[in-house]
Amino acid sequence: MPQAGKGPLDGIRIVEFAGIGPGPFCGMMLADHGAEVIRIDRASGSRGGSQPVTSADVLARGRKSIAIDLKSAQGVALARKIAASADGIIEGFRPGVMERLGLGPEELLADNPKLVYGRMTGWGQTGPYAPYAGHDINYIALAGALAHFGRAGGKPTPPINLVGDFGGGGMMLAFGMVSALLHVAKGGEGQVIDAAMTDGTAVLMSMLHGMKNMGVWSEDLGVNMLDTGAHFYDTYETADGKFVSIGSIEPQFYAELRARAGLAEDADFDAQHDRSQWGALKDKLTALFKTRTRAEWDALMEHSDVCYAPVLTMSEAAAHPHNQARQTFVEVGGHVQPAPAPRYSGSATATPQPAPMPGDQTDDILSALGIGADEIGTLRAAGTVA
Repeated sequence: MPQAGKGPLDGIRIVEFAGIGPGPFCGMMLADHGAEVIRIDRASGSRGGSQPVTSADVLARGRKSIAIDLKSAQGVALARKIAASADGIIEGFRPGVMERLGLGPEELLADNPKLVYGRMTGWGQTGPYAPYAGHDINYIALAGALAHFGRAGGKPTPPINLVGDFGGGGMMLAFGMVSALLHVAKGGEGQVIDAAMTDGTAVLMSMLHGMKNMGVWSEDLGVNMLDTGAHFYDTYETADGKFVSIGSIEPQFYAELRARAGLAEDADFDAQHDRSQWGALKDKLTALFKTRTRAEWDALMEHSDVCYAPVLTMSEAAAHPHNQARQTFVEVGGHVQPAPAPRYSGSATATPQPAPMPGDQTDDILSALGIGADEIGTLRAAGTVA
């Protein structure tokens, strides 16, 4: 049974081949929830891409790191030995890279038939786009999501890289890893998980596909209830140049908004769902919200059923009383960052450890595999490990 303070994945070992973005996010999720995650870094100390190796890297927290030269036969053999001791591996290279290294599913599942082999890509392991480069903005564009983020009359606006890289990518892979690990725990065999950000993003759009199928969602940008088309589901600027959010969809919540905003007697607002009136009502709310500061609107709207919240920056969110009461953010290694989520009643997670530098635990990991100090010294002298 998992021990309190270690998380429900205590006892699970995951090997992560270092990368950037969604793969590390998956590794962070698994580590946050108790898995031992061993990150195989390049012996050169670089993970590639533009993301630096630093202990401030939130996505890399909670790991152990071993630095291996995967271009050497000794390094590949060592990586296979580590993977053979693991319950799962995660990698985010282009299709075919792991196979060319001699670390593909055929080799690693032969070494360890119970292994869960997680693969994170943008386009997937197959399909016409599979061999080519891309980024979140491209994946969510092809999946039919990006076209629906933005305001009427404007162009599609990417929601940073939250949808493809993290919601449809790393989080989806983490779910797949845990699902396949449960399959193994029930007596099944290991398998390969093909997690494509295009597929995952499409799944995130399921409700909207359903609404379109029912005829209640237009593919035109910014004209629907949830995409800033409606006056009662949008952000508004306040007198001090800050912003608040309103999501008063249900009639009782809309009535509360009207009451608190002084609009109960304004008959124009009776037409909540008359789309022909949304533009004019939005203009009224735009002018209204500019009459008070955000703090003044907080005092009027917070702790009610308006469905209201101030629009906070990352720094502001960490200081907000609600987030502080729930300890939504923690300090790790001197850096404020999100705490592990969700919460468990019987297998609570521990505060994560700071991200290691490449090779910080090389000796410890090799020793745990039964490799003696002399051999470790030989591997290091040869440049196989660092």
